[in-house]
Amino acid sequence: MKWLNEVDTRPLLLVPVLALLALPLVGSGSTWLTLTVAGLAMGLIIFIMASGLTLVFGLMDVLNFGHGLFIALGAFVASSVLGAMGDWTGSHEWWRNMVAVLPAMLVAMAVAAAVGLVFERLIVRPAYGQHLKQILITMGGMIIGEELIKVIWGPLQIAMPLPDAMRGAVLWGDAAIEKYRLLAVAVGLLVFAAQMWVLERTKIGLLIRAGVQDREMVESLGYRIRRLFVGVFVAGSALAGLGGVMWGMYQQNVTPQMGAQVNVLVFIVIIIGGLGSTGGALIGSLLVGLMANYTGFLAPKLALFSNIGLMAAVLLWRPQGVYPVVNR
Repeated sequence: MKWLNEVDTRPLLLVPVLALLALPLVGSGSTWLTLTVAGLAMGLIIFIMASGLTLVFGLMDVLNFGHGLFIALGAFVASSVLGAMGDWTGSHEWWRNMVAVLPAMLVAMAVAAAVGLVFERLIVRPAYGQHLKQILITMGGMIIGEELIKVIWGPLQIAMPLPDAMRGAVLWGDAAIEKYRLLAVAVGLLVFAAQMWVLERTKIGLLIRAGVQDREMVESLGYRIRRLFVGVFVAGSALAGLGGVMWGMYQQNVTPQMGAQVNVLVFIVIIIGGLGSTGGALIGSLLVGLMANYTGFLAPKLALFSNIGLMAAVLLWRPQGVYPVVNR
């Protein structure tokens, strides 16, 4: 990929180095493998959620602290869709489970995208170019959105169990790898590959990147950059909705506050990755997922602070993140 050819490859070593450092601390090879796969799966789910915000900030220079709203909304919409397809989710056949999960993902993405369009027009658009105002107004929008979720689905936690065929684990020697985590890895890698392909190999991606560099020049050629940027915001909202579905199934429950809680991990990821970098967000997500799982096993009391320590360590090495976006 063009991204790999143009950037320093040293940050790519951070993920395997962290995994290898954890091996002697964990001790058991099978336990280490289980934790590593779980960490990669968690990281790729976080990447799906963070990639939307990365696109919005990197291409539009918008600090959207309301991103968590689309995550929570996607999870709740999917819980309703899956609840209405109990005959399919209760089947022991994988393909029947996927017939239920795929529509839930698509509906959640569509609803999150539609709400994102309204959010951009009413809340974000008046604050373009004003970062402090963006933070305050988008955070307020998320709080209002959470209250509306409570009105529709109620304030209590809702169970979101995995479909039957996705439960359980696959044995690899003495290591037990959960089936759903393998699905999460596949979906996360697919989302990353699709994003990089669109941004680097398509005309729309070229126009968006050119518009970031020189908006006046692109508009002089007859292209409407504002429409492209609105499309980016809507796409970012849809990705947040997809991430919310994956996170809800990962946690097997959803709450109105889940978006605000996950927002912390999402912002840690994009800060580690370099504000606006899709490739950096992938590395940051994998590091966060691995760190959370290793410290959760080795020192549970430190798990809440481990990723903040990770972010501080990375920023001491590279203050602008592993792959900062320049000349935006």
